[in-house]
Amino acid sequence: MTAVKHEDGLCRCGWCGTDPLYMAYHDTEWGVPEYDSRALFEKLILDGFQAGLSWITILRKRDNFRAAFDQFDPEKIARYTPKRVEQLMQDAGIVRNRAKIEAAVTSAQAFLAMPDFSAHLWGFVDGRPIQNRHEQLKQVPAATPLAESIAKDLKQRGFRFCGPTIVYAFMQAVGMVNDHLVTCHRHAEVKKLVPP
Repeated sequence: MTAVKHEDGLCRCGWCGTDPLYMAYHDTEWGVPEYDSRALFEKLILDGFQAGLSWITILRKRDNFRAAFDQFDPEKIARYTPKRVEQLMQDAGIVRNRAKIEAAVTSAQAFLAMPDFSAHLWGFVDGRPIQNRHEQLKQVPAATPLAESIAKDLKQRGFRFCGPTIVYAFMQAVGMVNDHLVTCHRHAEVKKLVPP
């Protein structure tokens, strides 16, 4: 599938469908280079919660997640007690998966042990997004050797729910790689966002 032309005349990557929330996410967030460590942490945790689910499910619950997880403040999440985990397990506004909730706590602790999460991650691509030129969705990989290397590094540091597929989805979302299809209106726009 190539990029799909929508009613507004814009061509978009086919994965976002016609859901207004998904289209807005595609048009304003996905693939935009993110260098803020806390924002990167939030995205990695949410991608972990996505495992086995669709991203639109997480996107619809994102505000609930932010409220439940103290706006993804790693300092606070790292101190969550078993009692707090139990409270989260009762929160219908999020994905109630004990392993994923506990992984968020462990990952927050791993995050705090690193001097600069953003610099570390972006160091894998020398600080600049990889510019792919895929013409069809079937050409976009689910994971890459680089994603495998980053996943291995994060796991060694104590992060959980960060396998190669999750890490590659994360890389796409935070702009470490530009995987908008070349026929999508966002490909060229995102490419211009590369730092000097």
